[in-house]
Formats: sequence, structure tokens, C-alpha cells
Amino acid sequence: MNPAAAQLPIDWGGQRIALEVQWLRAPGADAASPLIVFLHEGLGSLAMWKDFPQQLCAAAQCRGLVVSRPGYGQSTPPEAGTRWGVDFMERQATEVLPAALAALGVDAQAQPLWLLGHSDGASIALLYAAAFPAQVAGVVALAPHWFVEDQTVASIRALQAPQLKAPLLARLARYHQAPAPVFEAWSQIWLDPAFRPWSIADRMRRIGCPVLAVQGLDDEYGSLEQIHGIARAVPGTRLLELAACGHSPHRDQPQALTAAICSLMNHNEGDNP
Repeated sequence: MNPAAAQLPIDWGGQRIALEVQWLRAPGADAASPLIVFLHEGLGSLAMWKDFPQQLCAAAQCRGLVVSRPGYGQSTPPEAGTRWGVDFMERQATEVLPAALAALGVDAQAQPLWLLGHSDGASIALLYAAAFPAQVAGVVALAPHWFVEDQTVASIRALQAPQLKAPLLARLARYHQAPAPVFEAWSQIWLDPAFRPWSIADRMRRIGCPVLAVQGLDDEYGSLEQIHGIARAVPGTRLLELAACGHSPHRDQPQALTAAICSLMNHNEGDNP
């Protein structure tokens, strides 16, 4: 039985906030089993992963840690009018995630982590792996962003239309304490001209762990260049291009994705007896 989500207090940006976190463990997994940290998309949350983390942990015989970032899900909500800086993903990778792991007593030096991120969460996973290479056993990047594409901006701009925004906010209200501030902060920074030059190409070259980069062929938020660029920067990257798949491979093609992740993890364990 996996425990319910809990509130984790951390200090960030001079404030005391709480993060929504949940531990998962496959039957038979123990404290020495690999740990996968799940990092959600730009409008995601712990609950929006649905049952994918539990299913993956069971298939991979490992533990899982699912976290809602500040402002998301049942974590401390943002104030109305909150705006993010161009470095918002870098701050999540180098400030928030390390603070959460420390508060939970996770020693990534002793047992390197597997990071599984979706969209913005995939970029955060890559940034963490680049900043703390000794602490990461591997990265699974689902629909990642390593640079800002025109189609990403166009798809986010389209969500501003009232006929799309209203039902989107209604859906998000089922998962977030403050869906409107989350949506506004996320969309404003992606649509800000100052964000257009953003890229993590230089940082990705510091990644030394195995990477599985996954993209749906029908992804409206990014092209295949997002994963091909990762492969050029990180030698040995495995690519998974999925047909009949949009921006969320874990929802559209969970079986193929799970098989690829388990293959990567088992291969890595075989290299490190």
C-alpha cells in the first residue's frame, strides 16, 4: 500500500512553504531499490500523473517520489499576479529540488537518483543532472524543452483564447488550489519575448548519466529536434519516437514507455554490479 500525499515544509526564496509529496514503493522493493523522482509538466501536479508512477514503480521494482512544485497541486499556492523569471526552471532544478531531497533525508550521493520529467519537468531533470552529475543515475525526459520553439509558443498562445482557457482552468481546478495564478505565471513567461533566447544546450553537455529522450510524433508543443538535440549533446542518449502520441507519452503510450524505461534501468544496473 502506498501512503497518501503529505505536506513537506521547506525554505525557499526566504519563505517557508510546503510541497505536496508522495512516496511510492513496489511490492518487494526496499530502501536499497532504485528511486525514481517524478517531475511534472508546466501545468501538472502530483495527482495529474494519475497511476503512471505506481505502475512504473511496480514494473521496474523500485521506489518512487512524486512532488508538486511550489504553487502547483496542493503545494503552497502562488499569490495572484506572481510572475516568474526567465530562470524559473533553473531555480527549480538547483534550489527547490535539492531543498526537497534534503528535507526528506534523501542522500543522492550515496544512491544516485533516477529522474523522470515531463515537459518543463523534463527540462528541470536535465538541468539537475547537469548541475549535480554525481547524484543522478539516469534521466527519462518526456517531451522535453531544451530551447524555445515557435510551435511551443504558438500552442501556448492559443490557450489564451476564452473558448480554450475557460475549460482548461475548470479542469485544472480539480488538481490545483490556485489554477488561475499557475496558468497565468506559466503562460506569461513562455510568451515573454525575453524568454525566447532561453536554451540549456551548454548545460546539457555536462550530463554524464544515461538519458532516455521521448517524443510523441503528434506533439503539438515541440518537434523532434527537442530530443535530437539532447542526443547530440549527451553521448549514448536513447531516443524513443512514439506514433499515435501527443505531448504526454505516459498517457498516450504507457506500455511502450514503461518497457523502454525498464530496459534502460536494467541495462544501467547490469553495468554497475
